[in-house]
Amino acid sequence: MSRIGKLPVNLPAGVTLSVGSDNVVKVKGPLGELSQKVDADIKVTVEGNVVHVSRPTDQPRHRSMHGLYRSLIQNMVTGVHTGYTIRQEFVGVGYRVEAKEQILEMSLGYSHDIHVMLPKEIKATTEAVKKGQAPILSLFSHDKQLLGMVAAKLRSLRKPEPYKGKGIKFVGEQLRRKAGKSASAK
Repeated sequence: MSRIGKLPVNLPAGVTLSVGSDNVVKVKGPLGELSQKVDADIKVTVEGNVVHVSRPTDQPRHRSMHGLYRSLIQNMVTGVHTGYTIRQEFVGVGYRVEAKEQILEMSLGYSHDIHVMLPKEIKATTEAVKKGQAPILSLFSHDKQLLGMVAAKLRSLRKPEPYKGKGIKFVGEQLRRKAGKSASAK
């Protein structure tokens, strides 16, 4: 039995989960609504405030999907109840970020500013920059998958480099630093 898959998913107050006819799981909560198509072999049952995910056999395919769909359902329940936040730090001289509604204006050391349109499900805020500190962008959403994809796309605009550590990184991320060139002794 999958250690993750056999765990029940508890529904907090204010969150409802329904399973459609073609095995589509819909979760509604105070922050929004999410849906996920579940493989036909995986069975999702709701008993009161507890959701159970089960599989028909011990085939490797069924075992892998068992834990996957349980984790996806848990992420949806947590998302519509409390939401997810990702904070990114813009490290570099002259790097800045500004959120205007759903548009991010970023200056990342290129010859031009970069403008990114965010999906409507994501809310972006920037913290006030103190002297000597890097600007921080906070992204909030109820959809964990979408939030992760947007954060990865923003990071790909200027990945952190290993010598000086400049670039877009997640707050709290430990970068693997390399030593620079050293003059040879003669």
